[in-house]
Amino acid sequence: MDPGLGPAADIGPPPDVFHEPDTAKSDSVSLHSTGTGQTHISDSHSNTYYMRTFGHNTIDAVPNIEFYRQTAAPFGEKLTRPSLSELHDELDKPFEDGLVNGEEPSAAEEAAALMAKEAKGGAVKFGWVKGVLVRCMLNIWGVMLFIRMSWIVGQAGIGLTIAIILMATLVTTITGLSTSAIATNGFVRGGGAYYLISRSLGPEFGGSIGLIFAFANAVAVAMYVVGFAETVDVDALMTDELNDIRIVGTLTVILLLGISVAGMEWEAKAQIVLLVILLAAIANYFLGTFIPVDNKEPKGFFGYHTAILFENFGPDFREEETFFSVFAIFFPAATGILAGANISGDLADPQSAIPIGTLLAILVTGLTYVAVAVSAGSCIVRDATGDHNDTVSDTVNCTDAACTLGYDFSICKEGGCQYGLMNDFQVMSLVSYFGPLITAGIFSATLSSALASLVSAPKVFQALCKDNIYPGLGIFAKGYGKNNEPLRGYVLTFCIGLAFILIAELNIIAPIISNFFLASYALINFSVFHASLANSPGWRPSFKYYNMWVSLAGAVLCCVVMFVINWWAALVTLLIILALYIYVGYKKPDVNWGSSTQALIYNQALTHCLNLSSVEDHVKNFRPQCLVLAGYPNSRPALLQLVHSFTKNVSLMVCGHVRTVRTALSDLSQDYVRCRRWLIKKRIKAFYSPVFADNLRFSMMTSLLQAVGLGRLKPNTLVMGFKNNWRPKFNNLSVVVLRTSKISTKSPLSLTDQRLLESSQMFKKKQGKGTIDVWWLFDDGGLTLLIPYLLTNRSKWGDCRIRVFIGGKINRIDHDRRAMATLLSRFRIDFSDINVLGDINVKPKKHNKLSFKELIEPYRLKEDDMEQEAAERLKAQEPWRITDNELELYKTNRQIRLNELLKEHSSSAKLIVVSMPLARKGTVSSALYMCWLETLSKDLPPLLLVRGNHQSVLTFYS
Repeated sequence: MDPGLGPAADIGPPPDVFHEPDTAKSDSVSLHSTGTGQTHISDSHSNTYYMRTFGHNTIDAVPNIEFYRQTAAPFGEKLTRPSLSELHDELDKPFEDGLVNGEEPSAAEEAAALMAKEAKGGAVKFGWVKGVLVRCMLNIWGVMLFIRMSWIVGQAGIGLTIAIILMATLVTTITGLSTSAIATNGFVRGGGAYYLISRSLGPEFGGSIGLIFAFANAVAVAMYVVGFAETVDVDALMTDELNDIRIVGTLTVILLLGISVAGMEWEAKAQIVLLVILLAAIANYFLGTFIPVDNKEPKGFFGYHTAILFENFGPDFREEETFFSVFAIFFPAATGILAGANISGDLADPQSAIPIGTLLAILVTGLTYVAVAVSAGSCIVRDATGDHNDTVSDTVNCTDAACTLGYDFSICKEGGCQYGLMNDFQVMSLVSYFGPLITAGIFSATLSSALASLVSAPKVFQALCKDNIYPGLGIFAKGYGKNNEPLRGYVLTFCIGLAFILIAELNIIAPIISNFFLASYALINFSVFHASLANSPGWRPSFKYYNMWVSLAGAVLCCVVMFVINWWAALVTLLIILALYIYVGYKKPDVNWGSSTQALIYNQALTHCLNLSSVEDHVKNFRPQCLVLAGYPNSRPALLQLVHSFTKNVSLMVCGHVRTVRTALSDLSQDYVRCRRWLIKKRIKAFYSPVFADNLRFSMMTSLLQAVGLGRLKPNTLVMGFKNNWRPKFNNLSVVVLRTSKISTKSPLSLTDQRLLESSQMFKKKQGKGTIDVWWLFDDGGLTLLIPYLLTNRSKWGDCRIRVFIGGKINRIDHDRRAMATLLSRFRIDFSDINVLGDINVKPKKHNKLSFKELIEPYRLKEDDMEQEAAERLKAQEPWRITDNELELYKTNRQIRLNELLKEHSSSAKLIVVSMPLARKGTVSSALYMCWLETLSKDLPPLLLVRGNHQSVLTFYS
């Protein structure tokens, strides 16, 4: 027998196993022949009848199409097969303690080392101002504020520009509220958006977003640095514009890398300096709006005038621009709200810092953008020539704001003007009190955003690598110094940023980067909705100013904005996320973060289980729900892999393991974890259910059946490996027994034993071309046929063909073959051949009968060789022994002959499926029955003994 399924040669003495039907009499049924080979059963307590099934006395029925009909037979009679209880005479119960094979396996190594401490003594921690507010404002106040805001006002007008700002702010505010809710639902470690999403939605979404979010930040470094390089005038030093950008960009990113590697404290100081410059530039602009200068009027700046305000309030879209195209240009300016959350591991109190800093930054920057839009739209006309001579003459009849202020810019309608809101991207420098300070503000905005991205990407990537979501990235998890700085991540981010800087063309990648950020925002919002929907007791954020439906709306808005900005970039982003999601889902990282996905799955499973309990069973929906007596799962790989082949994604599989209460509780919990991990590692979709019993012999089956199953999700099929010393007593369950080759436990293994050891994995690999031989000798309800059909639906067994063998009489072979072909076609089950065994009643060969006598010799009672009193005493002590009366009554010719036929017809089959014979209590001893099974199944390819519970599992009705 095989891979840990138990010994196959030495038969132990198991009392009270199966019990064969009494073939001599029946006190409850009588069978009446119809003259057509059919039988009908009627109640009777006085009559007995012998039904001959291909020559043997038994009431066990052969397969028959009539058993599967739902309509009544003619004259009100309906043919039914004998029930399992009729065959057993009474239902029996459990197993002996010999089921668990061999010694317990050694404990597996503990997986997943403890996470290194993220905060060491002396680490620098930031408060909400330095750590969150400053970073978020610097990221949101980008270069857009200084060189694109005026153009947006010119195109969309003051009214629609405010609408654009408010729409973008609405998205970021909802996302900020969702971020605050997640951040206050427990302790937040390093990892920012990745940590928040992964701990809420699980590793699949978290791993997907974590990777692309880190990459987006790395490429964003290049975007901001290139933007900075484009504003630096180095024409006197360089020969062409492209190389100017590359050289300045390279030098800049090296400087930023040095600041980052110096430590978070130095980076924070640099951010403060940049913030001061940025604030000074903004204040410089607003101060300039109140100081009109005559020489600025020809360029379109007149100071605050209601005429300009009213003229610029409405839109004037040009060059095929629309509201949504202008919105797409502005929205990236509103991103950056996660800059503080991205360094969550460096915050002193992230639970309070993230909500306060993020939301306040959104408020301040939103008001700033609105103020700039209103002021620019109230001070500057859309078009201006810049010529002092374009004053209004007496002959000019104009009504626009410039005319009322003394200038005639009507020539701009023909194009070619270089000044005004629509034409001059540097108009804020013109308006400001001190122009060079605006340039410094532009430098500050680009460099601060680049520095924040250069810090954020390694922090997020480090957290992702620590969780080991993607194999091979663990080298980037290591941190250095008192702040656990991801120096390797800094170098990687620098290399990615430098590569894109050298390309110096980011028009294609830029939309995808923006969509990467938006995808992160969408998932953060969805996380809050999902966690609230799951109604998990663990979802208890201290931040109460959120709403699950508002978060859902925010997630939808983020997705809409993705397509508004760039539809093809949105599709690319979604495809990348989907691919990473599928990969992580396929790899199934060994993590358990208590995600809302788990909570929602529980809710759905509970609801469906309750709904399923109210639905009556139907034969069309029958599934073999298997309780596999596996013990330690890794000790019976062949058994589990075969059962998994026909239960995967179809039905329930439970690995049952009976333990004694003498086992230490600490060992029990460790064993459970190891067994579950083994199943996950081998990708076997099954439950592991250990149960405890004081007395294995009498409590095993009762304990298992009470422990496993939930409503309709409970086992209906008992599966075990072949073992010669078991004594199972089954409830109303179907039974499947697997026998393969025995493996020796000698050390070292011989060549033969090594080959047998390899056979323990025989069902893991693809089986190739061959046959599954189904010996459907008795009608058990169809399980003997259903299991091979389910196997051939799997890719591993897809090249195998089903051959069906049935018993019959020599003069009815053609008739029986046609009848079986009709039945199989009604069942829609493909088969390659049907063989009718007309010679099943031939006497077995003499040497095989002698082998059987040698097999049973150790288990005989031999009462003729002792006194009657001693024989009765031994029989009472060891009721499993075989009596001489049994041997006289049951010649065992059928099992010996079947083994001969199996060797003759199925010796090359990939798998043999045979109807398991039954025995009735009080008539056939357990030892004799086990000898029958040993005789029937020995020296054959892998063999399944199957006995359904005699309720139909197949139907040909729709």
